[in-house]
Amino acid sequence: MNSSWSDAWRLLRIPFSLFLMPIFWFALSAAPEVSAGRAVAVFLILHLLVYPASNGYNSYYDRDEGSIGGLKHPPKVTQTLYWLVLIFDVLAVALSALLSWLFAGMVLLYLLVSKAYSYEGIRLKKYPLLSTVVVVIFQGAFTFAMVQVGSGVPEDRILSTNNLLLALVSSLFLCGSYPLTQVYQHEEDSRRGDETLSLKLGLWGTFIFAGLSLLVAAGVLFYTYWRRDEPWHMLFFLLGTGPVLLVFSRWLYQVKQSLAAANYENTMRMNKVSSLCMSFSFFIILLWQLWRG
Repeated sequence: MNSSWSDAWRLLRIPFSLFLMPIFWFALSAAPEVSAGRAVAVFLILHLLVYPASNGYNSYYDRDEGSIGGLKHPPKVTQTLYWLVLIFDVLAVALSALLSWLFAGMVLLYLLVSKAYSYEGIRLKKYPLLSTVVVVIFQGAFTFAMVQVGSGVPEDRILSTNNLLLALVSSLFLCGSYPLTQVYQHEEDSRRGDETLSLKLGLWGTFIFAGLSLLVAAGVLFYTYWRRDEPWHMLFFLLGTGPVLLVFSRWLYQVKQSLAAANYENTMRMNKVSSLCMSFSFFIILLWQLWRG
């Protein structure tokens, strides 16, 4: 594999796509009566094709010189990346169609929206509020529903009030975590003219906004678990995500001591801990559901 293809593969950032796992496990834990085979297929399509294609397309138009999610020193962008992204797009939609046409349509819509986020002719990324709304809806509630559709959850179950409340929770969690991923990119975003939400809020505003959003998300989550008569799920979530609160508090203290602590390394640590802990929590909830039958 020549350097052009090797660099293109790196810019797909497939390992970084695994940070979006919590939505998958959350969606399944909300409706565990699904086909295991279909669920595995959905996981592979999303995390090995859809998310990497979105990452690669974003890199193609951003042409970052500084650190990006999952790559501290990104390689130079070449035309090879563009064609590799298109290959991943086609594979994602084609394989999704084998599960259901509705799932394939949702995957296609997700891919198109992710391109509108970065494409220079539209570039939703330039608009702080609009881009945030788009990201939290499509990476949150829309993906939550997409996982359930692909995994074979009945339509009436997907559209039930409690399930829609959990879909809302997924967007609220994204609303809190998304601006935090932008705190170390203020300088580069300003240079490109991308007025991100974090840049608009400022450093401390971003942390306050994130904390409030995550608090509201947890509140709605516990309310919905109460409506569903699932008190054990609250306990599993609290125990599983305890480290997230500790890491977030420690990071906040470090930033208070020195603004330089709002850097790539700490952002990725926060991202990794929150992703793994939330995935673990929802995975345990899923196992509990399956064990109870």
